[in-house]
Amino acid sequence: VQLQAFGGGLVQAGGFLRLPCAASGRTFSSYDMAWFRQAPGKQRELAARISSVGSPYYPDSVKGRFTISRDNAKKTVYLQMNSLKPEDTAIYYCAARLDFQMPYNYWGQGTQVTVSS
Repeated sequence: VQLQAFGGGLVQAGGFLRLPCAASGRTFSSYDMAWFRQAPGKQRELAARISSVGSPYYPDSVKGRFTISRDNAKKTVYLQMNSLKPEDTAIYYCAARLDFQMPYNYWGQGTQVTVSS
């Protein structure tokens, strides 16, 4: 599967952004999907993930502010980010895997999100 992320940009603290990630391939619905992020000088971290059956998971840092969803007909996964904080500034990557027990092995190119204070 090939992944392409969109929707990054500059937003003020408290604002919102929606990141779509479009996938190619015929078996999108079988993939676990995720959004990761990497801030300057920091390790990449999970922002949200959604299973092939639509079960979401969020780390505490974004819980209640971010929502991940998927549209299998459009082969797209979305990350809705509300109440953005300057610490959400990062490059956001979408990722996919077929086996939830394995690492994510398909990655998109990343999209920059910058939150100004």
